[in-house]
Amino acid sequence: MNWLAHLPTQRTPWLLFTAIVFMLEVTALFFQYKMGLAPCIMCIYQRTAVLGLLGAGIVGSINPQSKIMRIVAYITWGVSSIWGYLIAREHIDMQTTTDPFAFSCEFEPNFPSFMPLHEWIPSFFEATGDCGNIDWEFLSLSMPAWMEIIFGLFALTFFIVLGSRLILKRTV
Repeated sequence: MNWLAHLPTQRTPWLLFTAIVFMLEVTALFFQYKMGLAPCIMCIYQRTAVLGLLGAGIVGSINPQSKIMRIVAYITWGVSSIWGYLIAREHIDMQTTTDPFAFSCEFEPNFPSFMPLHEWIPSFFEATGDCGNIDWEFLSLSMPAWMEIIFGLFALTFFIVLGSRLILKRTV
């Protein structure tokens, strides 16, 4: 437990975290531009949550010895992984519902007016797909189902790391 609790104070785990999350974003762009899968609004929100995880990794790796930097990285990590999980869960519900009036898929992301990412970088944040379509599956799981697993693993890891840090502080 002591080993796990000290991981966040080292740069290498944060860089590994950042590299994994960066590869998720690269994979999303591969699916969009090489495989021709148009992202829907829920996909864009999940992509934004992955960017939050990327931000957490970058902040954590800048100065992992700094308590303030780690706290910012923890908060960003926790919020992004839990928010991403909830968005992926809702997206799965949209894809699996039999009631056509249960969900509606927006056409434009609901980003804050001071940060209209879909206008600034439309090639990355513009939604052109339909939330209800299942255009890709692997091992009988759709893209949002895989994202639910991925965000769940990030959230679980977050709680384990944070819990080990809190337990270490309590025993010291």
